[in-house]
Amino acid sequence: MTGDPRQPNARTWASSSSAARDPVFFAHHGNVDRMWHIRRGLLFPGDTDFTDPDWLDASFFFYDEEARLVRVRVRDTLDPSALRFTYQDVGLPWLNAKPSTGAASTPAPAAGAFPATLDKTVRVAVTRPRASRSREEKEEEEEVEIPDHSTYVKFDVFVNAPESGDGAATCAATCAGSVALAPHGIHREGQLSPRKTEARFGICDLLDDIGADGDKTIVVSIVPRCGCDSVTVAGVSIGYAK
Repeated sequence: MTGDPRQPNARTWASSSSAARDPVFFAHHGNVDRMWHIRRGLLFPGDTDFTDPDWLDASFFFYDEEARLVRVRVRDTLDPSALRFTYQDVGLPWLNAKPSTGAASTPAPAAGAFPATLDKTVRVAVTRPRASRSREEKEEEEEVEIPDHSTYVKFDVFVNAPESGDGAATCAATCAGSVALAPHGIHREGQLSPRKTEARFGICDLLDDIGADGDKTIVVSIVPRCGCDSVTVAGVSIGYAK
């Protein structure tokens, strides 16, 4: 990434004031737009498109190819054909792919309590609000796991991982996801001010894949990968999101 974290407000790719200085920024956002286009073309139960006029009519100013300042509304950008481009029609082998569950193994025991510093793997038992939910319930509400953390962080989150799971890849069936946040914020006396944020992971399919949908309690492992010595995890909870 370009940008210098030693500069005021840690101007890197994570800062909107300097992100566009990195050439990969444009490739990244081009792919984000492509994924958005793919997602809108997929039909899932309960899918609806955005209809909120506050969002659709939100506008931004850009210079066009003639160096004229023009106003662009969000609704103007939702149809690629209206912008005179389209995406290559390629296969989506990842769409219905599921990780191999491998041989059944016993989850590592929980050991630890919150708040906890991520200088080593943290494993905690988390009680689910409801177990053995029906398919209709799962389609209505996604079960989400919510770790709460502060400052710069890069860690992986696993559910019912075995004792040897610390080195498991993020493609493992027990992996709920990862959190990776580039450091950015306000410098105070040469240090970045602490930041607090929250991550959410959908785990309905994961629980089905590892045969844990009937478990009333699951063991959540938070595995630090990079720069986590000063990271504090406040807690983990499970809820439902529509």
